[in-house]
Amino acid sequence: MEQVVLESQDPGTGNAFQNPSSVDPILHRSRDSPDLEHSSFPVHQAILTWLRIQGGLWWSAFQHSHVDWELHVEIHRAPDSPKSLVKTRKNCLSSLIIAGLCQGRVVRVPTGTLVRVVGTELVIPCNVSDYDGPSEQNFDWSFSSLGSDFEELASTWEAGFPTQLYQERLQRGEILLRRTANDAVELHIKNVQPSDQGHYKCSTPSTDATVQGNYEDTVQVKVLADALHVGPSARPPPSLSLREGEPFELRCTAASASPLHTHLALLWELHRGPARRSVLALTHEGRFHPGLGYEQRYHSGGVRLDTVGSDAYRLSVSRALSADQGSYRCVVSEWIAEQGNWQEIQEKAVEVATVVIQPTVLRAAVPKNVSVAEGKELDLTCNITTDRVDDVRPEVTWSFSRTPDSTLPGSRVLARLDRDSLVHSSPHIALSHVDARSYHLLVRDVSKENSGYYFCHVSLWAPGHNRSWHKVAEAVSSPATVGVTWLEPDYQVYLNASKVPGFADDPTELACRVVDTKSGEANVRFTVSWYYRTNRRSDDVVTSELLAVMDRDWTLKYGERSKQRAQDGDFIFSKEHIDTFNFRIQRTTEEDRGNYYCVVSAWTKQRNNSWVKSKDVFSKPVNIFWALEDSVLVVKARQPKPFFAAGNTFEMTCKVSSKNIKSPRYSVLITAEKPVGDLSSPNETKYIISLDQDSVVKLENWTDASRVDGVVLEKVREDEFRYRMYQTQVSDAGLYRCMVTAWSPVRGSLWREAATSLSNPIEIDFQTSGPIFNASVHSDTPSVIRGDLIKLFCIVTVEGAAVDPDDMAFDVSWFAVHSFGLDKDPVLLSSLDRKGIVTTSRREWKSDLSLERVSVLEFLLQVHGSEDQDFGNYYCSVTPWVKSPTGSWQKEAEIHSKPVFITVKMDVLNAFKYPLLIGVGLSTVIGLLSCLIGYCSSHWCCKKEVQETRRERRRLMSMEMD
Repeated sequence: MEQVVLESQDPGTGNAFQNPSSVDPILHRSRDSPDLEHSSFPVHQAILTWLRIQGGLWWSAFQHSHVDWELHVEIHRAPDSPKSLVKTRKNCLSSLIIAGLCQGRVVRVPTGTLVRVVGTELVIPCNVSDYDGPSEQNFDWSFSSLGSDFEELASTWEAGFPTQLYQERLQRGEILLRRTANDAVELHIKNVQPSDQGHYKCSTPSTDATVQGNYEDTVQVKVLADALHVGPSARPPPSLSLREGEPFELRCTAASASPLHTHLALLWELHRGPARRSVLALTHEGRFHPGLGYEQRYHSGGVRLDTVGSDAYRLSVSRALSADQGSYRCVVSEWIAEQGNWQEIQEKAVEVATVVIQPTVLRAAVPKNVSVAEGKELDLTCNITTDRVDDVRPEVTWSFSRTPDSTLPGSRVLARLDRDSLVHSSPHIALSHVDARSYHLLVRDVSKENSGYYFCHVSLWAPGHNRSWHKVAEAVSSPATVGVTWLEPDYQVYLNASKVPGFADDPTELACRVVDTKSGEANVRFTVSWYYRTNRRSDDVVTSELLAVMDRDWTLKYGERSKQRAQDGDFIFSKEHIDTFNFRIQRTTEEDRGNYYCVVSAWTKQRNNSWVKSKDVFSKPVNIFWALEDSVLVVKARQPKPFFAAGNTFEMTCKVSSKNIKSPRYSVLITAEKPVGDLSSPNETKYIISLDQDSVVKLENWTDASRVDGVVLEKVREDEFRYRMYQTQVSDAGLYRCMVTAWSPVRGSLWREAATSLSNPIEIDFQTSGPIFNASVHSDTPSVIRGDLIKLFCIVTVEGAAVDPDDMAFDVSWFAVHSFGLDKDPVLLSSLDRKGIVTTSRREWKSDLSLERVSVLEFLLQVHGSEDQDFGNYYCSVTPWVKSPTGSWQKEAEIHSKPVFITVKMDVLNAFKYPLLIGVGLSTVIGLLSCLIGYCSSHWCCKKEVQETRRERRRLMSMEMD
């Protein structure tokens, strides 16, 4: 263990104080702790502890000594360790002793003497710091008029603490304690009296573990008599009635007879209802502070605060404003210096005067209704009435608006006379004044655009301080209604039709003429607008559609109805003469029928070279109409040779007649309708060949490649057409018609469909007792394993008359539907025509197809290397060809067989045979390779020589011997 020995001695006398370290456990430390010689913290801790115990003796000796004291600190260690001595001189230890002595409780009240005035409130704060115990501390206040024999005044924790005298004042609320924090409180004494002058002591009950520091503090309070006198310059306070811009002054007196050195501060306040504004203040330090909104007026000298004599203060306002109206108060406060700061000890206020700002009367009057002829001068007078006779200057502004409300947007300023009598106007407008209350506006060479409402705006400006101006009044006159009269152009408008259509696509031409114009109207320009109105019944509402409008600069703008047709050149608007406007429709349609009229507008030239519309004159409407009759188109077909046999030429002639169709041209289409008994395409209308209105022939759905030139359509006359079909086949049987369409020319090279008609039918019917063919499909392998061969036979049977096999030929096509039902479209597999040419379609899988004729009536389809995708329904389509007695081949109707379903199965043994053989082989090879690797490793790589140790052979001992 180590022991710290503290010793204080005088170097001169050698006297030492008692060492308390032997009884203080905080001075003993463990040997494992850091070296005390090299650590100042344990030493200081020991010193502070010792100073706290012996604080009184040490501090007294330390304070009254005049020699250097030394503090010896000896550190005793183990017997084998040397003793260390630490010496600290007095001048180096002073801060350490003070810190040790000041660690206790500290109670503080304001230092110095507090000065208050009779009738004011006394507030003394008190706080405590560096204490132990709970955070919230209690306070006791005592009072003594002479500084001794304190009487209990108030307490925060003991209700019976105050004496009877102060108990009554506490109950009346004249004395109260207000806690501001857990460690701070304020003593409030309202309406301080001279008897309250004396010493006030604030003390705190101890909550510390040991008694340390100070527990009370005292402050002296002086109570002065009320020596401040504040009053207005006149009683009762006057009421000032002013006009805006007039000056006014207010005065109040303030003086103090205090025996101490005090300063006065003065503030002028303006009260308007509940609102209060600070005007200008003079602080206790002699500085001026203008209130909010008065800064500019104060710096320009408009608001001033002066002293008059020794006790009078004057507020001067050079120009009164409307905001200066209200009640003015003079607020005076007295200040005294305390502890280096200024403290307000009392404040008084007095009502000085009430200022009323009378509004300035200002009126502006102008004539109500004025009429002036076009080209003359407009003279308007604005008369001003006001009650101001001082130095005010008017500012007059004339404005113009299209509406009687001058506040709406759109009004413009015509001329302005500012307060310096400078005129701002345009060359055609003048502004002058005959006297100070009459102002004239002169507008030269008026026109229609000058009609409207004129206003006179008047503002009065009063001079302010430092050559400034402020507006004191403003007025706007009632509007002066000005109407400009002029002589409208006098003319008539007539509309006639120079060309009237009789049919659709005929031209239409209308002429709009202006007549009875006067030669003196040189500044008038005429434009036209064209309108269209449909023919309606008398009880229907008729709306007009704008076709085109011509602007004042003769710019043409189209309406929605005519824009596209005008761009295409179908509508033409023109002006051929100075008084005539033309409108032409190149090709009139049925939609163009209706009423047309024109509107001629007169435009008058203004003095600024602009044009203003002055008049519109409407013409009477012209009706464009022609009687509409339904177009009639009749087509008659006939057959010159009614009887013929298969292989002969079929001829049909179509005769066309039309009515109510202008310049018709015809297009012809030959159609064929199969008879009901034809199973291949029953009731199907087939387009064969056509000839258009320009005589261009086109094959429509004629698909017989062997007879490309077998059909001919030609124009015999303008209204007659002939159709021929060479080497007719039995499959050509059916009803044949001519479909004729009449076309009318439109816009030159264009054609419009007028009517369409269908001729009577001409039937081709072969009466024959030839053979009847049937087809069927047979397969010996309806269910196969994948990869096997699929064989399908298409067998044709012949019934009826016997036919030589050399006189028969067949077109055979095979189809398949790859689904369990017939819900999908059939897929063409392969085909064999009657000439023996085989065509096979491409497939996406690997199986191959072959098609061959095995006999006269049997055809074999084979699928080689069948796949899963080859399952489904298979059928064949057969088209027989029979040679006629004339030597030509006749095509019979196409026949279809019933489908046969083919199933493709998977061979499970073959599917798993090769994977199993490969797996067994790989397993065998890997096992042999593993054995080989293990054998080689054990003989060449991992072989070690091991010496066998000899063991002693001892016989076991018998149980008895053990």
